[in-house]
Amino acid sequence: MALKRSALEAAGKRYREEGISRRVRGIAVSAIKEMPLLARDIPGCVSLGQGIPSFPTPEHIVEAVCRHLREASWTGKYTLGPGLPALRRAFAAALDRERGLHVDPESEICITVGAMEGLCAAILTVVDSGDEVLLPSPNYASHIEQVLLAEGRPVFFPLRPLDWQLDLKALREKISPRTKALVLCHPHNPTGAVFPEEAVRAVAEIALEHGFFVICDETYDFLTYDGRSYFSLLAVPELRRQVIGVFSFSKKYAMTGWRVGAVVADREILDHVMKVHDAAAICAPTPSQVAALAALEGPQDCVAQFRDILQSRRDRLCSRLDRMAPHISYVKPQGAYYVMVKIPPDLGDSMTVALRLLKEARVITIPGAAFGPGGEGHVRLSFGGTEEELDEAMDRLELWISQRVDIRR
Repeated sequence: MALKRSALEAAGKRYREEGISRRVRGIAVSAIKEMPLLARDIPGCVSLGQGIPSFPTPEHIVEAVCRHLREASWTGKYTLGPGLPALRRAFAAALDRERGLHVDPESEICITVGAMEGLCAAILTVVDSGDEVLLPSPNYASHIEQVLLAEGRPVFFPLRPLDWQLDLKALREKISPRTKALVLCHPHNPTGAVFPEEAVRAVAEIALEHGFFVICDETYDFLTYDGRSYFSLLAVPELRRQVIGVFSFSKKYAMTGWRVGAVVADREILDHVMKVHDAAAICAPTPSQVAALAALEGPQDCVAQFRDILQSRRDRLCSRLDRMAPHISYVKPQGAYYVMVKIPPDLGDSMTVALRLLKEARVITIPGAAFGPGGEGHVRLSFGGTEEELDEAMDRLELWISQRVDIRR
């Protein structure tokens, strides 16, 4: 935390602390959001940073919202706290159809302001001051800050650095009497790893053995490559009273700006999550819920198209990274649309390198340190942008590397 703050302050960010609550003083703006903010003052930057897919929201979704705004006066009003009943029913049907998950739309689904609000509500629901929360390392940066906001203690266990897969022995070694929850993003941000079913089931067994909650960030559940299958902890019936699943429409339907997601949990858990949701948001924006309903009820070929394009972009990015070997290395992503690139240590720590890339190459990347101790020595690249953006960014990155190390092809 101190490292991240000092680096951002060195980049020109200052924090007033007098009169600010301990909870808020204990967290920082994620570097995922901070780097694009720093880039505002540098003309001509190209981004490999924040995970925003380049695709426009599909036309049938946009048209449905426009029609509702014109024809249905309730579109501009609050919905019930858990969300539109029709949307919850459609989401439950999609989970059944796509994942074989049987969920009661009336009592086990809450529509949220994106997955981020759902994750924050879930963590605030189960984490008390001093509770320990297990996080794989590297780990999505905002999970760390959300645990700190709940006054919990992040406890990192390393992923295997050669393939970014779960290290179950390392996980077991970090469990203590104060362990309250595990937060698991799968497919994994920031590494792009997809965990096999047997590993996910082993996590379920460990959670059952020790009695802690598992909060599943399933933002990228649809996005696996090369025919890999995806297995959700929600599919383990014995764990249902200890698991909270958080989903997003942002990436699946190119709806990042609409801010709509969903929490799925056992009724007795969801009732408490709803209290946080009500205090923070009342309900998700009604037009965004209409958009989500149109996404679920409309044609699904856009999802397969997005996946195919992103797999092609992954291969395009990886082929460019291969040209910079052995000075940089990476593990080929199996899902999501990120890759963690290991950088030469003599170029500086990850924050130093990310800031140098921003200022010297005008390329936005995310420093690996933002993702916990396992991310240091890396920068995260997103391949959600267009092919033209990727090519331009990789041209600049390759030139920058070549000027600082000897690349022999």
